[in-house]
Amino acid sequence: MTEVVRPFKVLGIQQIAIGATDKTRLQKLWVDMLGLELTGTFKSERENVDEDICAMGKGPFKVEVDLMQPVDIEKKPAVHATPLNHVGIWIDDLPKAVEWLTAQGVRFAPGGIRKGAAGFDICFLHPKGNDEFPISGEGVLIEMVQAPTEVIEAFAKLAA
Repeated sequence: MTEVVRPFKVLGIQQIAIGATDKTRLQKLWVDMLGLELTGTFKSERENVDEDICAMGKGPFKVEVDLMQPVDIEKKPAVHATPLNHVGIWIDDLPKAVEWLTAQGVRFAPGGIRKGAAGFDICFLHPKGNDEFPISGEGVLIEMVQAPTEVIEAFAKLAA
């Protein structure tokens, strides 16, 4: 197998996002039963999401667990339609990653790089390919998240 040289690195899991029609049922499990810490909330009409941002772990190895419900159950995106809505991965250089992956035929969801709920730059790999961009998440929505300096440095120390 030929080694591919990429201009970026996937560092680790940044988040998992779980959707339901009523996020209070998700809170019962993730916050009340499993003890995750509620660290914030985010609501966006444009993204059709009302979410609670929870955390497991600490510091640069903290993983978000986003508990989401739609603002309007009749509108898209339907954040509740797939219970495991998406997985977020830390990327050390998001613009380079998007440029390189696009050139390789990876399909991205509309919206481009933008500020996400937790304040980091994000973009989404589309769950379905098409003729122009045949490489996709194969049914899984993947959020690529620009890692802050402390996360990049922590993963570099871990790898060393």
